[in-house]
Amino acid sequence: MNPQALLRVARRRVLLIVLAGGVPLALATGLLALRAAGFDAGSVALTLALLAVAAFATWRARRLDARWLVARLDAQPRFEDSADLLFAAPESLNPLQQRQRARIDQRLHATPPDLRPRWPWPRLLACFGIALLVATAAVLWPRDAGMAATDVRDGGAVHSAVTTPPALRGTRLEVTPPAYTGQPPSAGEKLDARALQGSHLRWQLRFAPQPRQAWLQFHDGRRLPLQPVGDRWQAEEPLQRSGLYRIVTEPALADAGRAWRLEVVPDRPPQVKVIEPAQTLTQAAPHQRRWTLRFEASDDFGVAAGAVLELTTAKGSGENIDFQQRRVELAGSGPATSRRFAHDVDLAALGVGPGDEVVARLSVRDNRAPQPQEARSPSLILRLPSEQDVQTSDLEGAIKKVMPAYFRSQRQIIIDAEALLKQRSALDADTFIKRADAIGVDQRILRLRYGQFLGEEAEGGAKPPPTGDGPPTADAAASDHAHDDGHDHDHAGGDDATAAFGSATDVLSEYGHTHDHAEAATLLDPQTRAILKAALDQMWQSEGHLRQGHPDKALPYAYKALGFIKQVQQAERVYLARVGPELPPIDMARRMGGKRDGLGSRGLQPAPRESGDAIPVNAWRALATADAAVDLDTLSRWLDAHPQAVPDPLDIAAAIDELRQQPDCRTCRQRLRDQLWPALPRAPGPPARRDAADTMGRRYLDALTAPQETAR
Repeated sequence: MNPQALLRVARRRVLLIVLAGGVPLALATGLLALRAAGFDAGSVALTLALLAVAAFATWRARRLDARWLVARLDAQPRFEDSADLLFAAPESLNPLQQRQRARIDQRLHATPPDLRPRWPWPRLLACFGIALLVATAAVLWPRDAGMAATDVRDGGAVHSAVTTPPALRGTRLEVTPPAYTGQPPSAGEKLDARALQGSHLRWQLRFAPQPRQAWLQFHDGRRLPLQPVGDRWQAEEPLQRSGLYRIVTEPALADAGRAWRLEVVPDRPPQVKVIEPAQTLTQAAPHQRRWTLRFEASDDFGVAAGAVLELTTAKGSGENIDFQQRRVELAGSGPATSRRFAHDVDLAALGVGPGDEVVARLSVRDNRAPQPQEARSPSLILRLPSEQDVQTSDLEGAIKKVMPAYFRSQRQIIIDAEALLKQRSALDADTFIKRADAIGVDQRILRLRYGQFLGEEAEGGAKPPPTGDGPPTADAAASDHAHDDGHDHDHAGGDDATAAFGSATDVLSEYGHTHDHAEAATLLDPQTRAILKAALDQMWQSEGHLRQGHPDKALPYAYKALGFIKQVQQAERVYLARVGPELPPIDMARRMGGKRDGLGSRGLQPAPRESGDAIPVNAWRALATADAAVDLDTLSRWLDAHPQAVPDPLDIAAAIDELRQQPDCRTCRQRLRDQLWPALPRAPGPPARRDAADTMGRRYLDALTAPQETAR
């Protein structure tokens, strides 16, 4: 054995001796501090004691160096006081010293000495005894120095004659996530928590001295009693909603001004992504037999293994459409957090034919318990080609096919509005309003589509392109003026005006003789035209409520519009009106009189605001004055009913609680006033800008602003 090995063995023995005697003393010291000053002080004392023992052991071990080893070896006669030669460089020794070193090294390897210090059992037993005495004193230490000598126990609860206010000495909050998440529980000394909805919370608190009663007081007035278990007070509750709470005792805590925060993290619903097909609307190929669908569903805590594919077939055209629905159970593949679903739709089994449509939508659920969340994919539409498209499929190089625009029928608008109402509880306010607005846009497109039969113009839409290649010439304008003045009804010689092929407007202009009159621009009889006007009025009302986010108010008008459309479809007579409308005679006595009797106000009235919006406004105004009273209870109830009106409701709840604790705090009033600013109603926006003038309009405006020539 070489000298360095002897030195390491001796140092290891010294470390073990110091640790064996010092660790029990450190543990006893930490236990005593824990009982006397609480968990935090006990943790600090134990850590410092262990660090002191480790530092002392290291210092003792480092004292065993090369000089110590040489002295211990020279103490034995067989090393002939030559142990220092073992640590000298060989090249620095003369031949005699080298021979002596070899002899000492041979004796050291032959019979290595045991230089380890002996176990000091008396001193170790003394350390164990002292540690035992300190631990016994810690266990027998009184729980609080301000308690009376005797305790009165009634029904298992400890009631003490407390002479000093209790103080919070130790805290522990355990958070156990729901079982379906698979996340491990966590614990800590912080009483603020941000956990998943449905997590189980468990509080463990220590007071010194012990109070008679203790509970958790939430900002909404709810109480959670704390039960004494040994020297701790415990309470358990599942986390369902965000809130603030305080620790309240009887008698009151010495530092009861702190409010802790519980924030709920909602479990997001699963997300469904369409992999195939790439587009929402797909035009089927001629003689296509199957339709391939691929989906991917993802969720933070796993998606259910099964999903439901809803297949809806639409047969017919216009309002005479027959719907059939089928449900197909699908099994997913891949990990639970990202499952894939695939299905090949057999079009022949669905019984669809040319001109029909197939709508597919996948519904998946996550693993949330007890009520899973459901998500649906976007609707995928497969449109089968009509018989005419199939017949002309061989002439694609010679015929340009244009797919007609996809218009929503009135019945489909009703179905979408009813489906949106069913999903109202699962959607947030912004998403609900956006979907209702999208349905309102479909209602507007359908209203403009039917309005073309009454000669109505598109609202705000793009104007149709001109039939000619350039702007109207002077000759064309002159010919139009002559047509208006003379009413020459011979349209057969219109060689210069070329009608666009397939344009209903050009056909009516060529043969229908509309002359820009809405009453004459229709092929319907007056009674049918009146019914269609009533349908458009109902569509207008339905569109207005949908665009404002009220599909429930729009459904009655949508049903009435559907009834009127059915009556229009059953009309028997279609003729071309020859004369214009007969207007009532003008009362010449009222002309140019300046009287405005019976005329209503044309000013636009602002939309009425909800009564609940006045509560934050009144509170915001009252907080501006230092001495003004603020109804904090009403503001708290409004905040509980409208949590989506502000970015962070807990911040406002904390500001309200702080103002309740300190009514004279001006900083608290200003802080609450600043946080109420996002909840105030916004002022109505400026009026919409007027559309830009076209060529004729600009010419008219230029003529108005042009300087007039003076008459000579």
